[in-house]
Amino acid sequence: MQTGQQIKADLALIFVTFVWGTTFVVVQNVLSDIGPYYFLAIRFTMASALLAFFYYRRLKQLDLSFAIAGIITGTVLFSGYAFQTIGLKYTTAANSGFITGLCVVFVPLILSLYRRKIPQLPLAGGVLLAATGLGLLSLGNQFSLNYGDILTFFCAIGFALHILAVAHYTRFYSPELLTILQIAVVAVLSALFACTLETPPPRLTLNVWLALLVTAVLGTALAFLIQNKVQKFTSPVHTAVIFTAEPVFAALTAYIVNNEQFTTRKLVGCALILTGMLLCELKGSSSEAKTKNCASTEQILEN
Repeated sequence: MQTGQQIKADLALIFVTFVWGTTFVVVQNVLSDIGPYYFLAIRFTMASALLAFFYYRRLKQLDLSFAIAGIITGTVLFSGYAFQTIGLKYTTAANSGFITGLCVVFVPLILSLYRRKIPQLPLAGGVLLAATGLGLLSLGNQFSLNYGDILTFFCAIGFALHILAVAHYTRFYSPELLTILQIAVVAVLSALFACTLETPPPRLTLNVWLALLVTAVLGTALAFLIQNKVQKFTSPVHTAVIFTAEPVFAALTAYIVNNEQFTTRKLVGCALILTGMLLCELKGSSSEAKTKNCASTEQILEN
């Protein structure tokens, strides 16, 4: 039975999922005006500066171990956003949303591999369903993979690692400072890649500024602050279950804003991905419920 804290945590994570799902279209629509790495660099710099302004007193808690936790969490978060944002240049917002949602399949799968246990049948079946759905969603008529979908697949792995990292480190460190650190790491890495691989935009259009404000304030500063604060009250696998709604929000937004249409094959692919996600995650939640203090990733990994 869920506690009051877990119910509040779940509602907060649902809000985060809604925000992230609706920002796929926002980001995709401005990538013709600014490079993906420059967009990420500005977005995460704005978000980290905003959080540092409100929580500057927490910076006194910074030490070496805290810095290492922030670097690790920020690096896996950067990998997720880098692959996702670049992938959005070559695929649809709806495709990106559904493939990104595969991160919730990877959470219990990574835990199984870490514990060196053969994945249970429901988990294996869920992965197979999700992979089949991914093929239907991404393979063209010539059965060739969409380049953007491949990049987004690796983004899903990055976000899965981020869920696990957050679940682990928020047990020991201030969630506010951890949020600032990981977002700052993403900003620095994005700036390095931008200066190396991209040409600076001649100017930032109004649409780019609006996208930066929405994604920096709502999709980054507020969303990650909420995730880092509340995820310690629930398990990483349970968090992943909630995140299965993200591709649904992304697809609905893409349909309303960009009028993205779905063929029957793509609809079947999306349905298989969602089914696979839920099969993996609900089984994972059931397994965790049988252990004591399932909210602690540290204890899960020690089994």
